[in-house]
Amino acid sequence: MRSSEEVSGLVEAPTVQYALMLLADARLPSGGHTMSAGLEPALLAGLTAEQVPAFLRARLVTTVRVDAATAVVARHACATAAPPAAGSFAPSTELAAVAQAWAARTPSEVLRAAGELAGRGLYRVLAHVHPEVGRGVAPLVRERRAWRPVVLGALAHALALDSAATALLAAYDDIQTVTCAALKLLPLDPLTTLDWSLAARADVTTLVAQVAGLTDPDDIPACAAPQLEAWHQRHAAADRRLFRV
Repeated sequence: MRSSEEVSGLVEAPTVQYALMLLADARLPSGGHTMSAGLEPALLAGLTAEQVPAFLRARLVTTVRVDAATAVVARHACATAAPPAAGSFAPSTELAAVAQAWAARTPSEVLRAAGELAGRGLYRVLAHVHPEVGRGVAPLVRERRAWRPVVLGALAHALALDSAATALLAAYDDIQTVTCAALKLLPLDPLTTLDWSLAARADVTTLVAQVAGLTDPDDIPACAAPQLEAWHQRHAAADRRLFRV
């Protein structure tokens, strides 16, 4: 007969896996379908379909690395926040520091605006599935500093994901955002985008290993991607576009 601890572990693991699948589902109503993760601006600037795998790798070592690390540190900040006297969850000062750290590493006002908009969409999910944690993040929403990676970290905490799963989620979401957008922007066989996703596995594994152990906002990497930022800036002024960024 299994002990109660063993039974609890067997139940907990599928629960966490279910939460990870839920958040990784592109059908999650968080507004992510309005983003192409920079693919549309890149294609308009001359990127070809054959270059998309390299584009994915470039994102994974720059902007996605920053976002994944931010989500991991935000999750840690929520997990270690001191219980408030009133008995409801409140964000620690470290969570606000995480938001500040992400903004400092994202100099493009276009990307910050997109991050705030996407964060609001994800916050609606957080407030619905875990109102207590949602109330704690609400001040950042009011201050227009609830960037998507920060809210993603809070949601990961609310659904009991660990740091490695949080980093994996951030990286996977970016890859799928690009590949889903590609099917709308390019004449492609869907199996081609599947190949792109599979080819990125090693880079995602490396990314998760690099950021899963981070706990301090100061340790969030600052990885510049000036060409991507320039494409985003140009895209924001475009008269005709399918995606916001």
